[in-house]
Amino acid sequence: MTDRVRIGTRGSQLALRQAEEVAAGLRGAWPGLRVELVSIRTSGDHLATAHLADVGGKGLFVKEIDEALRDGRVDLGVHSLKDLPAERPKGLVLAAFPPREDPRDVLVAAVAAGIDSLAPGARVGTSSLRRRVQLLARRPDLEAAPIRGNVDTRLRKLRQGEFDALLLAAAGLRRLGLLDATATALDPDEMLPAVGQGTLGVEAREEDAEIQRLVEPLTDAETRTAALAERAFLEAIGGSCTTPLAAYARRTEAGLRLDAFLATPDGAHVLRDGDIGDPKAPEALGRRLAERLLAAGAAEIIRAGQVA
Repeated sequence: MTDRVRIGTRGSQLALRQAEEVAAGLRGAWPGLRVELVSIRTSGDHLATAHLADVGGKGLFVKEIDEALRDGRVDLGVHSLKDLPAERPKGLVLAAFPPREDPRDVLVAAVAAGIDSLAPGARVGTSSLRRRVQLLARRPDLEAAPIRGNVDTRLRKLRQGEFDALLLAAAGLRRLGLLDATATALDPDEMLPAVGQGTLGVEAREEDAEIQRLVEPLTDAETRTAALAERAFLEAIGGSCTTPLAAYARRTEAGLRLDAFLATPDGAHVLRDGDIGDPKAPEALGRRLAERLLAAGAAEIIRAGQVA
């Protein structure tokens, strides 16, 4: 039996906190197991000030970790699920889905306020096309200004007055202990979350049955169901980092509900739809909703984003 597990992770404070969550879960499930964190600098970390759509997209944050996993330098990779492209490298599998953190976006301002409470012309920092389009659809008078850097850097820029507010993920703020009274959670009806937002993806080699057995106790069934539905939608719709796109699944009394949204980068054309399916067949629900949106014109919207 394996007595040591090496977890590959980015070196940012948030990534290390996420990897330590997985490490703690493994230690709790298997007393005596040695768990080590291996910090890996990714291409995305080297290009910290560039816009993702210009330099290859979110896959830049996982490429080197994938390589270390395939080469056997680490046994697991821990990622923010929203950073994982729909297509994964051959030979790697998502082996565990720990309980999902709050999937919502939050608006952070000097004084707690919702989107509708912001002053006309307020400057809101976000580098997410998804957030930008949804923000301006609700408040076209606002300025959505690009911002990069880690959470601390963004919050500092807010404090220094470079922005009037920021749009951030609640999950990241919670994991860093930075979610306070200045953050207002946004209901998914007004800001639909990214695919996998708040969820950790624990990746392993497909051939490594022993490691997959070790991480199996970490999976939360409801989180796994939602993740499979959202990622099936992402794969079937064929969007990229140049397409403002969202999908959010959650259990309801009627079954598993999946809502999705996509738009052209300028927000001129928007599609939004939802469906309810069997929680035991989440991927079928994701594909069905994608097919419906494709029939409604999603392919043209995606092409518009690729040439924008």
